[in-house]
Order: sequence, then structure tokens, then C-alpha cells
Amino acid sequence: MPRSQEFFDAYDKVMAKWPDGTEHLDVVTPHGTTHVHALGPRDAPPLLLLPGGGATGATWFANVAALAGERRVYAPDLIGEPGRSVRAADRPIRAVADLADWLDALLDGLGVPETELCGHSYGAWIAFRYALRGGRRVRRLTLLDPTRCYAGFAPGYLLRALPMLLRPTPARIGRFLAWETGGAALDADWLALQEAAAGFPGARPVTGPAPKSADLSVPVRVLLAGDGRVHDVARVAARAGAAATVVPGVSHHAMPLQLGPRLAELLA
Repeated sequence: MPRSQEFFDAYDKVMAKWPDGTEHLDVVTPHGTTHVHALGPRDAPPLLLLPGGGATGATWFANVAALAGERRVYAPDLIGEPGRSVRAADRPIRAVADLADWLDALLDGLGVPETELCGHSYGAWIAFRYALRGGRRVRRLTLLDPTRCYAGFAPGYLLRALPMLLRPTPARIGRFLAWETGGAALDADWLALQEAAAGFPGARPVTGPAPKSADLSVPVRVLLAGDGRVHDVARVAARAGAAATVVPGVSHHAMPLQLGPRLAELLA
């Protein structure tokens, strides 16, 4: 079986965990077609969820039922990352400005003038950078263990991640996630999807160091993984200040999965 087929089979198994009534939308933007999962009343306040790097919009299966009770939830696959979004060959995303243009076009296509925005890991970095550029369409911002927003990666984390980054394989991804999550019991279908992403052709993600200023013009909360190994949690909490809450017993990579329905309470 081709690796891409393995990925989409794993993707569909995770999507099967989403509630009945989930809609699947394809939104055309200048940077490609974005695949979006949507759930909740159409006239409810919108919430846009951005997954971490190497993850997909499907990753929110453990949270979406609780979140969609009072919100219209949109969960896209990031352009250039694993998933069903398709990047445009002539308009690659190469800079923060491109990410902002993509998000603006995505919100336009969804008919959402402003939204509550929540991102995890790399998705939190995208959301953070988008809000730093003015935040005119962000009503409230929630960052789940954001990377490179308030501090850089821990050296030990990068050393552990290096083999997986240089030559990703399902086995290497599995071993790395087992280490980062402390051997926690993880949903088997979710783990299979993470591992299957090793064979998915992706674009080089836009990255950058933590900005010199973390001042935002929108309300922000920062939920930190108490057991995460990606960065120095205490340092991030200190820099984020009153916006930060450390959530015990949660790892970085599995944070959405481990928070489950509690995420709705934390976002209330």
C-alpha cells in the first residue's frame, strides 16, 4: 500500500471519532485549497483551531464535541502540512506575511469577519504571529503550549527530535512521542496518524525565533503543558505573565488529546 494511502486511511479513522453532523469544507485561498472540518451551530460565535506541526485538523476529536456546544468550530489542515489541504504551486507560503494572507483568505472564505483563535504548538506560533500583526480579526487568542512565542526550544528536546527531523519514519516518530509524553497511554488511532505523517510530502514550514516583543492588542491566555519537554515551562510562564496557566499532567505533543473536553472549560 502506498504511504500516502496509509496516511489517509489513518486520517479517516481519526475523523470517524468526530461527532455526527461534522461538515467538511474546501476553501480556496491564493495559497491553495484549505480543507476544514466544521461543527456547531452556524450562528454561534466562531472558533478557529490550528493544529501543531505534523498534525491535522482531525487532531481535535477529543475536544470538538464540548467546544461546539456553544461555538461554531472550524478546524483546518494547515497548508503545506500533512492533511487534505492542497498548496498552490505558484503561491507557496514562505513568510509570516504569507501565513497572515492565508488566514485572512480562509476567514473570508468561511464568511467569518472575526473569530476566537486557538492554536497548539506550531499552530499557536502561527496564531501568535497573526495576532502580533494587528489582530483586527481575532476576538480572543488561546495558545496551547506555544513554541517559539515566549522562549526557544530546550536543547535536550532538539537533540531527541533530530533523528526524526532528519529522516522521519513511523518508528522514529513513535519512539519520540513515547519519550515526550512520558510513555502515557495514547489513542492508538491518533498515534497511527502521527506515525503515518512520516510519509506525507510537505513543504518547509515558516519558522522564526521568539519575537522581541510579546505585546498583543487582543486578550490572550497561554495554557502550558506541565509535563511537556519542548521548552522550559517555568521560563515561558514567567514571560507570558498573568496570561499563563500551567496544566499539570499534560505533555506537549498530545496536549489536545490529553485535555479532552476540559479544553472547553479552560476556554470559557
